[in-house]
Amino acid sequence: MSQKLKIAIIGCGGIANGKHLPSLSRLEQVELVAFCDIISDRAEEAKAKYGTAEAKVYEDYKTLLQDASIDVVHVCTPNDSHAEITIAALEAGKHVMCEKPMAKTAADARRMVEAAKRTGKKLTIGYNNRFRADSLYLKRICEEGELGDIYYAKAHAVRRRAVPTWGVFLDEEKQGGGPLIDIGTHALDLTLWLMDNYEPKAVLGTAFHKLSGKENAANAWGPWDPKKFTVEDSAFGMIVMKNGATIMLESSWALNTLDVKEAKSTLSGTEGGADMEDGLRLNGEKLSRLYMNKIELGSGGVDFYDGQSESAPDTEMRQWIDAILHDKQPVVTPEQACVVSEILEAIYESAKTGKAVYFD
Repeated sequence: MSQKLKIAIIGCGGIANGKHLPSLSRLEQVELVAFCDIISDRAEEAKAKYGTAEAKVYEDYKTLLQDASIDVVHVCTPNDSHAEITIAALEAGKHVMCEKPMAKTAADARRMVEAAKRTGKKLTIGYNNRFRADSLYLKRICEEGELGDIYYAKAHAVRRRAVPTWGVFLDEEKQGGGPLIDIGTHALDLTLWLMDNYEPKAVLGTAFHKLSGKENAANAWGPWDPKKFTVEDSAFGMIVMKNGATIMLESSWALNTLDVKEAKSTLSGTEGGADMEDGLRLNGEKLSRLYMNKIELGSGGVDFYDGQSESAPDTEMRQWIDAILHDKQPVVTPEQACVVSEILEAIYESAKTGKAVYFD
């Protein structure tokens, strides 16, 4: 492996430009040497802004993967191509970061896990909410046992009116679903990780198409086209784990509610609880009295200075590159991400059949 990791980006759309490329460009240990997109202009623009002078542009990812000098590939394409591209990249000898969700189907996610094991290359999934300051602090609280046995949790991914109207977000064939697989996946991953519980027993789910048919609807990105809105507008699930712990997952792009929060968790344990309602709050009982503590996560403390902090995407990319350079396990493992995909698929299946889905 060269002194600097040579990285290729496959898919040069919003998530690549909004997260991967800016954060990677701030790392001294990497070089962005290849850009691929089915729309060549997007790849050219990404190269011009972030690439090395010798960086190459491709329209076909298979041609890109033939370049033996590339060490790492980031897959930033629609959900239906995650597995195909990731497996090909692993088999071509590249380490891979694939954007969330891991895959459109649980079967594809399992194929990705198997490919990583077979090739010995590192694979991680882009669940960047684990790297927020509140998430990292709460993870330490959980690991130290301050909450005790966490037996009830809520995974929140609720928007009042924020339906993404661009790209293929509303296309069920390419995405596999709507808010559940798009933002619900973040909330579920965060909650499972905080609980360190990846053994589901049963799932009961519902999905709705109640608001998607509205014409000229109020929406953060302008009205959606009801004819193109082929995915659910909201979905909900109850997940029972093998140890009895229960998780309530709520996801929506459009819901008549004022209780809006996204990529957040609420945890209840035998020794205490935590939520992300108003910053990070811990609650419990001490000396026969109930308490609530709000954690100060800022790094300032003096007038006119808020301190320095690293963004979640920057932390995510730094730790991913560090895992490759020092041969460590990524923070987000493919096995963990696969369980997320399996649960999401079970919620969709339950919503369609009206029956609970049981895991072996």
